[in-house]
Amino acid sequence: MNVITKTVQLPDGRTISIETGKVAKQADGAAVLRMGNTVLLATVCAAKDAVPGTDFMPLQVDYREQYSAAGRFPGGFTKREGKASDSEILTSRLVDRALRPLFPSNYHAEVYVQVMLLSADGVDQPDALAGFAASAAMACSDIPFDGPISEVRIARINGEYVVDPTFQQMKEADMDIMVGATKDNIMMVEGEMNEVSEQDLIDALKVAADAIKPMCDLQTELSKEFGTDVKREYCHEVNDEELREQINKELYQPAYDITKQALDKHARQDAFDELITNFLEKYDAAHAESLSADELEEKHAEATRYYEDVMRDAMRRCVLDEGKRLDGRKTDEIRPIWCEVSALPMPHGSAIFQRGETMSLSTCTLGTKMDEKLVDDVLEKGYQRFLLHYNFPPFSTGEAKAQRGVGRREIGHGHLAWRGLKGQIPADFPYTVRLVSQILESNGSSSMATVCAGTLALMDAGVPMAKPVSGIAMGLIKNPGEEKYAVLSDILGDEDHLGDMDFKTTGTKDGLTATQMDIKCDGLSFEILEKALMQAKAGREYILGKMMETISEPRTELKPQVPRIVAFEIPKEFIGAVIGPGGKIIQQMQEDTGATITIDEVDGVGKVQVSAPDKDAIDAALAKIKSIVAVPEVGEVYEGTVRSVMPYGCFVEIMPGKDGLLHISEIDWKRLETVEEAGIKEGDKIQVKLMEIDPKTGKYKLSHRVLMPKPEGYVERERRPRRENGNERRPRRDGNGDYRDNDRRGGDRQPRRFEHRNNSFGQRDDEYRDPSMNDEPKDFNDSLDHGNDID
Repeated sequence: MNVITKTVQLPDGRTISIETGKVAKQADGAAVLRMGNTVLLATVCAAKDAVPGTDFMPLQVDYREQYSAAGRFPGGFTKREGKASDSEILTSRLVDRALRPLFPSNYHAEVYVQVMLLSADGVDQPDALAGFAASAAMACSDIPFDGPISEVRIARINGEYVVDPTFQQMKEADMDIMVGATKDNIMMVEGEMNEVSEQDLIDALKVAADAIKPMCDLQTELSKEFGTDVKREYCHEVNDEELREQINKELYQPAYDITKQALDKHARQDAFDELITNFLEKYDAAHAESLSADELEEKHAEATRYYEDVMRDAMRRCVLDEGKRLDGRKTDEIRPIWCEVSALPMPHGSAIFQRGETMSLSTCTLGTKMDEKLVDDVLEKGYQRFLLHYNFPPFSTGEAKAQRGVGRREIGHGHLAWRGLKGQIPADFPYTVRLVSQILESNGSSSMATVCAGTLALMDAGVPMAKPVSGIAMGLIKNPGEEKYAVLSDILGDEDHLGDMDFKTTGTKDGLTATQMDIKCDGLSFEILEKALMQAKAGREYILGKMMETISEPRTELKPQVPRIVAFEIPKEFIGAVIGPGGKIIQQMQEDTGATITIDEVDGVGKVQVSAPDKDAIDAALAKIKSIVAVPEVGEVYEGTVRSVMPYGCFVEIMPGKDGLLHISEIDWKRLETVEEAGIKEGDKIQVKLMEIDPKTGKYKLSHRVLMPKPEGYVERERRPRRENGNERRPRRDGNGDYRDNDRRGGDRQPRRFEHRNNSFGQRDDEYRDPSMNDEPKDFNDSLDHGNDID
């Protein structure tokens, strides 16, 4: 084995190592990246030749996390990894977007990049390392690639920019962005922020660029040492330069004229299609005798490819030379905007946002804690209470095809909009929130339309957003070798496809909340980047103003069809009492009231949510819960239930799970020989007053007689004195009930032991009795203070 290892150091002293030549040697390229205890394996394989007729780059990046990397079992019945999770797909997209622009434009062989997380201790974040590992694998192969690149995560923590922060550090961050770049140019940016300024974002990108340079140098050294700096030869395009020149000569000016007509999307496409169709008909007629049908078909494919270049050049020159865009707008002009809220009668919130030929219909649904999304990834396990789903049906672009399952594009666009909005939903809002964006028309920037429509739908539903959010997509036209460039606001689909940049930003009036940028040109200076950001800010503010004309603040009342939720906290020690053994109590409360009750322990307290379609059900559930968690107060009167009757009194439940002793002497003002004389039996309701809570045991001492009128002439009997230091004895009654002096007792009298029985505290009453205490247990009698004597 020819094992080669290279190491690079991060600004804070941590190191990342790249090793190749040890494992996966049958792949075209393989690299093992290690940072601390986090280990990733990246491999790349490319087909030897392109599939005939392919005129694009068939690249596929697949990032996967093994549960064994964190010492966990996968969930589900099969207990093995299944299809890629959303987080894995999002990481795959980050790597793909940085790699794809750097393959040669005429290279069309299928390339598969796989990155696997093999070990993780939950300290370092592996998604930030996937791009570095993938590019290192490319560097260890002979696949044509204009790299290397690397990716880093930049976080701002307490005002300082940190490269590849740990999970723990991210808890304090107000900025989280991923940056992919070559040694000289930024290729990809994506992230979220807590309303930061445009200059803050530029500063973060500069820190990322500086951190990536040594990573690219490492890969260049690795490629030379491994012998893969010379790339394979290929021939994936057969070009007819004569045909290319003919198309440029005959079709450029007509295409330029179409560009200047400011047609709508379909009319413009029909005009462009008619132009190439007429050319091909003339070409076929001129070469019908010299070329076979198969040869003419090949020429058609070549002509279509050359015509794409003609349309691209015509659009770009029209923008750079005349300042005119495909739809006739100026470079910083926003398309016409139309908004509507409460567009649908039954969703909890709904809105339509249209900008030019792009339209999003967004709906907001408010649910309970039971509706939260469980996230069970390798390194993240928890719940999401704000969900955003983005759908892009084929009819939105006029395509005649079936809609299949959710693709990577839908997941990526929805995630960007989710990041832009999530920071504005209050953490204490009790509802689980789901936004769904249906793209009904599309001509560029549909993810940003989702942000705008989502904001309107949230406000229509009564979600108390901190601030409304708007979004915009920016483009760039910059030809190689020219200093002249144009930054385009609110780009069309064709401007995205034929341009050099797709730069999306979302934000409030006070700062950025999310961004995504893809670069297709060779370089992007920070001067251009700053101009794009400031132009985007002006565009966002204009769009936000149009949105506020429709609805300026969240509705103060929820719609009638929204389930009502009451959220409150209870002390931690009452959580078990509310839930009950095996969930028996909480389930019974839900069955009795029709409400849905959830309870979780968070930060040492119980977080309770009660939801129901009507107020009566909520009130009933609240009453039951509060009766459990309420703390009895001395002096309060309660209607209790007799739970058990004992010879010395009865136990009364004054609150669920809270029993107190009603001593026989506290039942009535008159002397009772037995509890039964008062007519008390188990299950009876009786009013009692809480007289005392024992500070040591927490036992409740109750009285019923204090709630009754005191008999006229009633005299409280004198308390028998306690013994102190064994020198003073209590007076004792004789057989007639009269007190007798202590000196009448024989001094040689011995204590007696009574039969075993349980006393009022549930303890075994097998103690010796003091002869002076008659038939009452010494310890029990000494602990109570009653007016009546007890035999």
